[in-house]
Amino acid sequence: MEKILICDDSEYLRLTIRELVVKLGHEVVAEGSNGKEAVELFMEHHPGVVTMDIVMPEMNGLEAMQKIIEIDPETRVIIVTAIGHEILIKRALKMGAMGYVIKPFTSEEFIENLNSVIR
Repeated sequence: MEKILICDDSEYLRLTIRELVVKLGHEVVAEGSNGKEAVELFMEHHPGVVTMDIVMPEMNGLEAMQKIIEIDPETRVIIVTAIGHEILIKRALKMGAMGYVIKPFTSEEFIENLNSVIR
């Protein structure tokens, strides 16, 4: 079982991801709605996996991911972002993200991506 932090400014997306994570038997330790919250929640809960939207208020997902990886380089980050952000996805992967899912995504796509970073 993995401890997972979900960070997305869409409450609907957080709910969707939470349901999939719990269905797979993992624990959602916290949810954030912006990058600043993601970093704060990461330091509080120390999850092994973080799902991170890129485009968010206050601090974007790339900045938050960079700070999280600086805190713990072993953290596995999955980028969850909208189509049209391919350049940002490539940048995130170069910065240390271990996978990505493009919104809208199917349950199968998300589960496959999550499983690939957990194994």
